[in-house]
Amino acid sequence: MNDAIRQQLFSAAIGAHEQAYAPYSKFLVGAALLTEDGQIISGCNVENASYGLTICAERNAVFAAVAQGHRRFQAIALATVGGATPCGACRQVLAEFCDDLPILIVGVEQPDRVTETSLAVLLPGRFKL
Repeated sequence: MNDAIRQQLFSAAIGAHEQAYAPYSKFLVGAALLTEDGQIISGCNVENASYGLTICAERNAVFAAVAQGHRRFQAIALATVGGATPCGACRQVLAEFCDDLPILIVGVEQPDRVTETSLAVLLPGRFKL
């Protein structure tokens, strides 16, 4: 992935962060998923008063990508205040489609500081049938 695509991914994740609906936790998250064919599909977290019905940004992006016919991904960027890794449920959903995936984490308050990790590091013992 070249620098231009990385910047597009970060911009899309930050843009999705701005659309997040989190009136309860106030924890806004944006995600941007790079598909195998180079498309960027974004998602944001959407909370619900019944917390169990909340959808995370990562899963929102994955589900939108799947609805558009995508099944393979190159990378995902996440944007939050302070930076955060995906929750366990999101890690497992990502693992459904990728054995490993670069995960780029950007803090919206310092977009030039990026933390890089991977799905294999965050979820070494994923569930698989």
